[in-house]
Amino acid sequence: MVAPGHNAAGQDRIPNISFRLMSFSIRIRDWIRPPGGLLTGVGIGTGMTVVDYGCGPGSYVRDASGLAGANGTVYAVDVHELAVKAVSRRVREEGLANVIPVLATGYASGLPDAAADLVYALDMFHMVDDPGAFLAELRRIVKPEGILALGDGHQPRAKTRRAVRESGLWTIEEETVEYLRCRPLRTAG
Repeated sequence: MVAPGHNAAGQDRIPNISFRLMSFSIRIRDWIRPPGGLLTGVGIGTGMTVVDYGCGPGSYVRDASGLAGANGTVYAVDVHELAVKAVSRRVREEGLANVIPVLATGYASGLPDAAADLVYALDMFHMVDDPGAFLAELRRIVKPEGILALGDGHQPRAKTRRAVRESGLWTIEEETVEYLRCRPLRTAG
């Protein structure tokens, strides 16, 4: 039996009831203020490999799918089984052939090194217990010239900026109201 608050791998995640309540509130938010325009500024282009890290119920996958196009790929990654099920359902119902749901184990996405042109992590950074490990995983999966769009979630921007700086892996190249646009720092070697 899986302990409450953990997935099958024993990793921390919100309980199922909390996920369902969050999904319901996100549906209301998306109905009032559709997320459509948010991704247009992050830099997703046709044919790109994109990672929606912490995808939740999939608010952004349809837009990312359309921006990446038929020759692009969108990996919708989450640690919660219900998130992966919700995105899988959207993929079937909306015909999002280029979207691949992925169940992460902790921060480990299971994606190959340098697989992504662009990673976005929106509406979730406040729930990350170990920002350094999380940002290291995102750095591992993004290409050397890739992009990270990192939203604050429900925490102050200063805390997000500090976590990015302290990771030593990213440089902030632009700030918008919704996210920090970051590039990987070059590593020695």
